[in-house]
Amino acid sequence: MQKTSKTRILVECALMIALAVVLDILPLPKWPNGGSVSVSMVPIVFLSYRHGAKWGLLTGFAYCIVQMITGFYAPPAGTILAFTLCILLDYVIAFTVLGSADLFAKPFSNKLVGYTVGALIVTFIRFICSFLSGILIWGSSAPEGQPVWLYSLTYNGGYMIPNMILTAGIILVLCLAIDPKTLRRPQKVSANA
Repeated sequence: MQKTSKTRILVECALMIALAVVLDILPLPKWPNGGSVSVSMVPIVFLSYRHGAKWGLLTGFAYCIVQMITGFYAPPAGTILAFTLCILLDYVIAFTVLGSADLFAKPFSNKLVGYTVGALIVTFIRFICSFLSGILIWGSSAPEGQPVWLYSLTYNGGYMIPNMILTAGIILVLCLAIDPKTLRRPQKVSANA
């Protein structure tokens, strides 16, 4: 297998970030306090499978910076702690973790199962970040009388559960059609692929 140059990898990372941004601005349902149904996580997860977790995490982190620049939601509490938690939970951890999908896929002997499970795990971690943020930072948005955890679960689950399913499904279909490592049709598509 031919070694890919760092320049080419950086270009692919930049293209995947650009694709993620374009997919994120498509007119899909947007939630009033941030979040939307989107397939924008797919390029970052796919890149992780293509070049490994190191490049995936770097790309995920760069994507989180772009997310902050293009649509930062300031926390309702004006404290340094709330601001820091917002940056960490809603952006840095939530988007950077997408690049670690390859780490979760590696233990599986069946690549397609690994790719799907990896996508589900990283999108679930992103959901956990949003859920915690909803409790710790955005709890003041909960309707009166509703437990904050329930508000966060329903608000964030309303867009993150569809995102998890869409991302894992699209990754499965993509990896059935294209081997992330070679960008060619897989040699054999079988249960042991």
